[in-house]
Amino acid sequence: MLTAERLRYLFRYDPETGQFWRRHPHAGYNINREAGYVRKGAPYREIRVDQKLYLAHRLAWLYMTGEWPVETVDHIDGIPANNAWANLRAATFKENSRNRGRLPNNTTGYPGVSRQRRRFRARIVVDGKPIELGSFDTKEAARDAYNAAAKEHFGEFARVA
Repeated sequence: MLTAERLRYLFRYDPETGQFWRRHPHAGYNINREAGYVRKGAPYREIRVDQKLYLAHRLAWLYMTGEWPVETVDHIDGIPANNAWANLRAATFKENSRNRGRLPNNTTGYPGVSRQRRRFRARIVVDGKPIELGSFDTKEAARDAYNAAAKEHFGEFARVA
């Protein structure tokens, strides 16, 4: 298993930008370019180390703490390309799922808000159980109800619009 010492020997990590750079020239790798790549259609940067692929945000955690993350590493701003140290935090799978934004099929533009005839419905799911927050005249009012409930139930992991 990759150790922090080996990672630090092979790469340098810039905590402000979240970028990794190779320390030593190696066949096929340029030390003047950011290490790794983002696959087409995939959100996360991957870096090959000793013939194995790793997600860059998990490597950043190992580099900075000296330990592999126990569960997941969450991007606070929800942007998978932003691997800056200040944007990463340890999270459980449940906490990480609470930090996701609106779903792709959402037409209102706000998480937890859907159109219901001429009104807007707000609802939140907590521990697998849906909680109806009410029906509102405007999508902004429904958004505000969802945001308040998300902050109450999810705390720092609430993704509000």
